Amino acid sequence: MTGETRVGNRPDGEAAERPLALVTGAGRSAGIASSVVRDLARAGWDVAFTYWTPYDARMQWGVEPGASDELRKQVASLGARTLAVEADLSDPAVPAQLFDSVERELGNVTALVLCHCESVDSGLLDTTVESFDLHYAVNARATWLLIREYGLRFRGQHGSGRIVSLTSDHTAGNLPYGASKGAMDRITLAAARELSHLGVTCNAINPGPTDTGWMTEEQKADMIRYTPLGRLGVPQDCANLVSFLCSAEGGWVNGQLLQSNGGIG
Repeated sequence: MTGETRVGNRPDGEAAERPLALVTGAGRSAGIASSVVRDLARAGWDVAFTYWTPYDARMQWGVEPGASDELRKQVASLGARTLAVEADLSDPAVPAQLFDSVERELGNVTALVLCHCESVDSGLLDTTVESFDLHYAVNARATWLLIREYGLRFRGQHGSGRIVSLTSDHTAGNLPYGASKGAMDRITLAAARELSHLGVTCNAINPGPTDTGWMTEEQKADMIRYTPLGRLGVPQDCANLVSFLCSAEGGWVNGQLLQSNGGIG
């Protein structure tokens, strides 16, 4: 876990009374996680977030220089405190270290939003053991360890806690990603029962194909053709639902795998 940066007290100098969210996987300004971070800050949350530059560096979109700094500035401009941590979630020691850092700098986490992922297209015949194991380390094991830390450390009022994870229904041609996201679903939904004594709601969202810069023009056309609403999903669509689930009004939604995908078939 490296590259930790933060913005401290809010510009008005008042003591922090906003609830605190920890959002993983906010490495790019066009990504869903960055939209979630900004939306929660607008909704009255302080927000800590993680990113992992080596992952972006080996993906087709590449590293976006200064993305984490810009996101911190945007969050601070909304009156929120924020912390950015570069975190390798394939390392099983990192989730506890991450919570230590967030608690030290900002306080106790009320909402945990899991947007991180390992995602490399490959199928049954060409997936390597190393790639399969890395997908499970990041998408499944890190999810379990982060939720475990959250459950062990939760200090919020009964009924105020929130866990939201982002999943996928990919299968063919995307074997390690889809399989490990399926495991993430089950871990999240198990938490809805196992953390019930804390009054924490736990839900998974499948946002469907979302335009974050990875689609070709042909893929975009296909997505639009098969979506009843006739448009692509955008990061804000998912961020809207996350903000609702994290709000008091969303407190009765629990233990659900929500399809928020425009009805694509």
